[in-house]
Amino acid sequence: MACKETKTAVVLLSGGLDSSTALAWAIKDQGWQCHALAFDYGQRHRVELLSAKKIAHSLCATSYHELAVDLRSIGGSALTDHIDVPRDAHASKDIPVTYVPARNMIFLSLAMALAETLAATQLVIGANVVDYSGYPDCRPDFLASFASTANLGTKWGREGQGISVVAPLITMKKSEIISLGLKLGVDYSLTHSCYSPAMDGTACGHCDSCYYRRQGFQTLNQADPSQGG
Repeated sequence: MACKETKTAVVLLSGGLDSSTALAWAIKDQGWQCHALAFDYGQRHRVELLSAKKIAHSLCATSYHELAVDLRSIGGSALTDHIDVPRDAHASKDIPVTYVPARNMIFLSLAMALAETLAATQLVIGANVVDYSGYPDCRPDFLASFASTANLGTKWGREGQGISVVAPLITMKKSEIISLGLKLGVDYSLTHSCYSPAMDGTACGHCDSCYYRRQGFQTLNQADPSQGG
């Protein structure tokens, strides 16, 4: 019986619930060699970077990389600019002000560059279109389009095996994501999801991210180990 080939992946890791679960899926379910990639992009919730590093270590990622990208100088988002993070505004169908212009396009492009140097064939992202805030760069059509462009515009795409953009959580409810993570041994006490935390890192409990996270744990009748996120 032939041995299953081990793939190499670059996993976008924010330190939040979804990306942490995606990393666990890639390592523990798929058996891939995973290089975690986090971004210090000027976000007001930089505490998530501490979580990203802890999660990468706890899940035994092959390596952890942290890149600085100044999106604060571009602005246009409540996460990087002088714009209030909305509180308890989860009913709106409009793209919220927490959307960061072209964030995932930028992040995936840099992840693709790292993938070329590592000869990785997979880019893993914890994007989701069920319990999420409606961001355009978390949708399947964008991810498919990016993969096509990346394979056309890189040496690895033209001469190598190419790259696949994998979003294992894309159609899952938040409760399903948490359930999967618990089965895979994710320590959610290490994760951080809040967009507007207090100075000590305590979650606000009112932003979209806190709302969807809380709903997920409540659906499972589980306590959120992150103490309020």
